[in-house]
Amino acid sequence: MERTVPPPAVSDTPSSDPCFPDVAGLLDGMPRQRERGGTDIAGTPVPRTATAAPGTRVRFPRLQRLLPTPTGTPFTFVYGALLAVISLVAAQLETTVLHALHQGSSTDVAHLVRTPVLALVASALWIAGGILSPYALALLFVLTALERRIGGVRTAGVFLLGHIGATLATEIPVGLAVVAGQLPATSLHRLDYGVSFGVAASLGALAGLLRPWLRWPLLALFGWALVADLIEFTDPLTDWGHPIALTIGVATWPLVRRRDRDRGPDRQSVAAS
Repeated sequence: MERTVPPPAVSDTPSSDPCFPDVAGLLDGMPRQRERGGTDIAGTPVPRTATAAPGTRVRFPRLQRLLPTPTGTPFTFVYGALLAVISLVAAQLETTVLHALHQGSSTDVAHLVRTPVLALVASALWIAGGILSPYALALLFVLTALERRIGGVRTAGVFLLGHIGATLATEIPVGLAVVAGQLPATSLHRLDYGVSFGVAASLGALAGLLRPWLRWPLLALFGWALVADLIEFTDPLTDWGHPIALTIGVATWPLVRRRDRDRGPDRQSVAAS
């Protein structure tokens, strides 16, 4: 199909120059060039503001989303603030007083038999190594990322599941070994406290929500660190508790993934706001 040009319109006013015919009608069939800018009332050119081409802007995650906030991640924010205050106060205490507090908060067999709830809760209020230890930093970022995906209640549930599950999995065999005469009675009072089991379980659960290219290297790196601790064999029960807690977190993948899909539209609306 040929492209036809409409006949030239007859102008009411004669052309100013007889040598150049009226070509106004021919201009209608020519492709219009993009203007660089408009003009104001007086005819002065007005430059057009440059805008980025759609789809070429690179989006980076906002740094504040990596840290807990009172409204976005209330569980991580409150729990992290409580741990920070306790760690700062503990740094000012005498060594003997601090050791007595740690011993009273230990999740050893003796405390688990007498006051199980108090022991499990109190032991999760201390950070072994202080507020700048690797597990403290991991708790901050891992719990923040997990809570933004599945909510505060479920994040607390994953943390407690790893903390309680790994504690019982390592302390119950100690109690049975003492009853069987394989370990001395002093093993019932071993010092055991900290947040590392809960952090390991939370990291395992978070890995299930990441893309494969990030999930498997993260699990491999953390798993290798746990294997290195087992090879050193400096604290066998704690070193075995970390892989158990990580396995508990991995076992929650079906639940956290289903919750993450349910919260998908809500996360997108929050990210866009």
